[in-house]
Amino acid sequence: MSIFPAIDQALEAFASFVWGPPLLMLLVGGGLALLIYSRGRPYRHLGHSIGLLSGRYDDPNDPGQVNHSQALSTALSGTLGLGNISGVAIAITIGGPGAIFWMWVTALVGVATKFYTATLAVMFRGRDASGELQGGPMYVIREGLGRRWMPLAVLFAVAGLCGMLPVFQSNQTTQLLRESFAEPLGWVAPGGSLTFDFVIGLLIAVASAYVIAGRIQRIGKFSARVVPGMVLLYLGMTLVVIASFWEQVPAAFALIFSDAFSGQAIAGGTLGSVITVGVSRGAFSNEAGIGTESLAHGAAKTREPVREGVVAMLGPIVDTLVICTCTALVILLTGAWQQEGDIAGVTLTAQAFSQVFGQFGPILLLLMVLPLAFSTIVTCWYYGMKCYVFLFGCRWQGLYTGLYMILIVLGAVASLSAVNSIIIGMYAVMAVPTMVSTLLLARHVNRAAHAYFTRMEVAKREGAEASQ
Repeated sequence: MSIFPAIDQALEAFASFVWGPPLLMLLVGGGLALLIYSRGRPYRHLGHSIGLLSGRYDDPNDPGQVNHSQALSTALSGTLGLGNISGVAIAITIGGPGAIFWMWVTALVGVATKFYTATLAVMFRGRDASGELQGGPMYVIREGLGRRWMPLAVLFAVAGLCGMLPVFQSNQTTQLLRESFAEPLGWVAPGGSLTFDFVIGLLIAVASAYVIAGRIQRIGKFSARVVPGMVLLYLGMTLVVIASFWEQVPAAFALIFSDAFSGQAIAGGTLGSVITVGVSRGAFSNEAGIGTESLAHGAAKTREPVREGVVAMLGPIVDTLVICTCTALVILLTGAWQQEGDIAGVTLTAQAFSQVFGQFGPILLLLMVLPLAFSTIVTCWYYGMKCYVFLFGCRWQGLYTGLYMILIVLGAVASLSAVNSIIIGMYAVMAVPTMVSTLLLARHVNRAAHAYFTRMEVAKREGAEASQ
């Protein structure tokens, strides 16, 4: 329960306002416009991303800071984890099963959106205050649209500073630790302990500081090692649950589709709230059109912007179409979403896994959540630091890092309602400059994509002829 209900209500009203119909049209309608404008070309070359991730096209002399696979892992580490586990549970709790359908919609159009935003992040990289080459929506706006659009770049950077707060990950990680270990073992009484939450938050902050000290290079290497393994572990867990209820899978999908256009699966559900929750949670999950993914992909070592756009397209597919769908099926098939009581966030997902794995369900979930939540926290620091440097230069970077560590600790004892509203609200604000600049500069991406894929097809044809 929050100790500041008035603040919670104000933040919820803000998040609800910014995620209104205009923004939904900008994200979904803008993504659909990019899909049509590209004539589906990004989707036709999705297989090329595998070759890029294998390192076949890597050149250590290319400008940038991390290779393609590390850039994608860093971007995924900022989205995978609690956004897929806790976020899906929140979406179903608030918007009903139909919200999942609208999450899928954001992912399908988000593939095209990410192709454009990531390509632009490399195409219009700019120098920061220290002279280092950087990518991201604020640099795309400054370098691609010119100085007169700087207010839009500043808006993104300010919203990024607030939206990249680590409080959500810290809050949900601490909650899962407390309910999976501390309470069953009798370390704390049911209902929580501020002392326990504070200590866990402090430990997360100390571990984060170690990885953060290595900046994007260490974050990229850490993410590339952790993310793939944790994704496979989680998929294995969800497939066991789905297999246990395999006869009910068609009914679960039918419920998702029917509720997406009725909103009647939960008490008081309305179609408008189902769509709003689904799109906002989908955007929070895969970040297509938000711009944060561009901050990671803009650091890729490449001279071919289109290559990073192709790599970035995998994000919404892995994140939302695969991981979020598996989480949703676990919650729906086990019936956890219909349990009585005030259960939300990661606790709901943990209870769903308990239906199959018993007392080991939350523990297995915790083993997967901890590394991913931790990688998200350090990745969000990198995003926030880029926004900070863009706004204030390179001075006093230690002040931002210190404040970030404090917020990790505070997030462990904060209200989920307040945390959720701040993050969701700032994500909406970031989407405005990102989508506006992407739509205005989309023609540059089309020209570059045509030239790049033409060269690739010619090289492939020549290679085939030479081998004959």
